[in-house]
Amino acid sequence: MFVHLRLHTEFSVVDGTTRINAMIKAAAEDGQVAMAITDFNNLFGGIKFYREGRAKGVKPVLGAEIVLEGLGDSPASRIIVLVQSKQGYHNLAELLARGWTRNVVRDQAQHKWEWLEELGEGLIALAGAQAGPVGIALTRGDEKSAGEIAQRLATIFPHRFYMEIQRAGRADDESHLLAAVKLASRLNLPVVATHPIQFSTPDDYESHEARVCISEGEILGNAKRVRKFTRQQYFKTAAEMEQLFADIPSAIENTLEIARRCSLTLELGNPQLPNFPVPEGMTMDEFFRQESFEGLEERLAHLYRDPAKRDAERPRYVERLEFELGTIMKMGFPGYFLIVSDFIKWAKVNGCPVGPGRGSGAGSLVAYVLKVTDLDPLEYNLLFERFLNPERVSMPDFDIDFCQQNRDRVIDYVKDKYGRNAVSQIATFGTMAARAAIRDVGRVMDMSYMFVDGISKLIPNKPGLHVTLKYPPNPKKEGDKYTYAIEAEPILAERIEREEDVKTVIEMAQKLEGMCRNIGMHAGGVVIAPGKLADFCPLYQQPGSTSAVAMYDKDDVELVGLVKFDFLGLATLTILEIAREFIMQ
Repeated sequence: MFVHLRLHTEFSVVDGTTRINAMIKAAAEDGQVAMAITDFNNLFGGIKFYREGRAKGVKPVLGAEIVLEGLGDSPASRIIVLVQSKQGYHNLAELLARGWTRNVVRDQAQHKWEWLEELGEGLIALAGAQAGPVGIALTRGDEKSAGEIAQRLATIFPHRFYMEIQRAGRADDESHLLAAVKLASRLNLPVVATHPIQFSTPDDYESHEARVCISEGEILGNAKRVRKFTRQQYFKTAAEMEQLFADIPSAIENTLEIARRCSLTLELGNPQLPNFPVPEGMTMDEFFRQESFEGLEERLAHLYRDPAKRDAERPRYVERLEFELGTIMKMGFPGYFLIVSDFIKWAKVNGCPVGPGRGSGAGSLVAYVLKVTDLDPLEYNLLFERFLNPERVSMPDFDIDFCQQNRDRVIDYVKDKYGRNAVSQIATFGTMAARAAIRDVGRVMDMSYMFVDGISKLIPNKPGLHVTLKYPPNPKKEGDKYTYAIEAEPILAERIEREEDVKTVIEMAQKLEGMCRNIGMHAGGVVIAPGKLADFCPLYQQPGSTSAVAMYDKDDVELVGLVKFDFLGLATLTILEIAREFIMQ
């Protein structure tokens, strides 16, 4: 039985075109009991892979191919690290966070050897084949250095280090394999066979090469272009791999052994709020109640200047407030309201205009008395149940508008209050839409701009609809509306039928459409962790930036227990503030 322990998905961005659901499905259909994800220097797709594997009965093994700093005059190298346990997950998250925030070289995170020594617990390491530090030394013919490096890695990862061998159709595969097996025998180290999966099937090789060219700004037909990948680097069945390594059966058996040793269980969907400081001797619920009733008196004094009228109206406000407080405390969310109220009050006091509140949150009286919103829900008969409903437990979610110029000041306040290692924004993954995929493919195929532009403009532009080249359209979630471009535009269908170049571009664009193209930052989402952020998820920092972002997207950060707060920048508030300042002059 064979298990794939090396996989680059679309989240490798620079060199992977496999999609997580397709790979898990392929492994399940082939009867493989487990599979590892080892994207290049990241864990962007980790939670998606974990959930998909568990859902399909394929044991998910989380890992990454990380870059190690060079030793002496040796260049930087790569090894695979696989998560064995919860401790290993935390250590991999910390490794990736350190690499991206402390040591980026040529736009890639590089990891120091001393970090491995500090954070090696709970991780299994594979030598990295030819691209690894041992493999580089072996390729140079320096067996002495190769042995020393292998022994150092074996010391860092005691009984958890494997010499990695591959047969992927590259010229140096066999020479490296022979040297690696010989070294492993001399040092009494286990060997493991891996296959570097970069795309799904042999037919996807051309589109994968196009993806690589898009990332590198290259042209497919450039004869001088370095071709790093072979047509063999597709998903191979267990039978194919067993036949490929029939002469080294232990290398196949060890894939199953490694998968068996990796047993990570993540607790998903359990939100953990940061600890909001409350006065000594008071519980969170008691302080929450006290702040709410004090806020109610302030609001009532503003709404009803006549004390008699105020006393007459107070009972219905108190009744509604008691109902909401009971619901919020029962659901365990007082901390959320106090945190949001705190940074909104700070913003208002420190010259950062804040919106009056919108969305279902405006139906909460608690939000009104805590100064989160400025709209009296009782006056307009707004329903609290639209915001929080005990029958459908989900985190409250306020959409809060800040003046665009001052929004970052509020985020800095939050970082100072809860700790800069506990607060970050969230990664987003830009994908190739139909038009963008056509333009990218046309460029790497060295077609004229006018020709490619003419094709892309045939893609319908319909507001409210996702226009796709794929058929049948595959909605991401219920309610999404899709339209099939080729069916919707007869001229495009006609050109595909009679022009070979148009057909070629469209077919390749169909394979790349929807694929992750770049990493960005969520417009307004900020997560606050109850402690160090890297204990929940790894961090990523765009080269040139000074702000780290959580490596998971907004859905996945909430799944791992982080709570998202929306800090939305609104230019309208900035304009109003400028106008107010002019008036006051």
